[in-house]
Amino acid sequence: MTPARAEKLLPLLKQQPQIVMNNRLITRAGVGDFETPEQRIPPNGVPGKDWETCMTMNTTWGYKSFDDNWKSTQTLLRNLIDIASKGGNYLLNVGPTSEGLIPEPSVERLREMGAWMKVNGEAIYGTTASPFVTPLPWGRCTKKAGSFSTTLYLHVFDWPADGELLVPGLKNRVSSAALLAGGTKLPTEKAAGGVVISLPGIAPDKISSTIVLKVRGKVQVE
Repeated sequence: MTPARAEKLLPLLKQQPQIVMNNRLITRAGVGDFETPEQRIPPNGVPGKDWETCMTMNTTWGYKSFDDNWKSTQTLLRNLIDIASKGGNYLLNVGPTSEGLIPEPSVERLREMGAWMKVNGEAIYGTTASPFVTPLPWGRCTKKAGSFSTTLYLHVFDWPADGELLVPGLKNRVSSAALLAGGTKLPTEKAAGGVVISLPGIAPDKISSTIVLKVRGKVQVE
């Protein structure tokens, strides 16, 4: 996009003032309804503004026959979770060949992501950003807030060897804790540093296992 090209589109925006525009039409800081960082995830998201990370499945946009540098399913899924935990959307590029075919490496990864989402989609769709300001040492968090309670989805990348997961600084009273996959209930106890959840020895998912932690009221974190 160039300023000259943008000038041709600006009259259309005046005719449709409710149209949604991203930050790429006019490159001045702060212009646009949502931000579109490319090939990167902002460390703290984009506070106070809607945003989406635009990213490729390998290293190039569209289809390149020579680009075999595919991101792993683990990387793609953890990117998705990381972005959701910061309140953003994941725009993932898929480039078909000249025959209109999706490359098999893309199909393989999308199927694997879809299988994970079939089990864990509740922890992504309709969620908002994590209430924890400091990074969680074992993974990420997304949340859904209700009138009298809050559901925290704990995305555990690194399953604790000792079977104890500390949710640091959480002050709320816990209503329940369970694995999202299968619904197994998990014991919890209040600790000096927050809330400790007792976990089974083996992680349900090697990429990211989800714990559903329901607490009373709005989330309070030290």
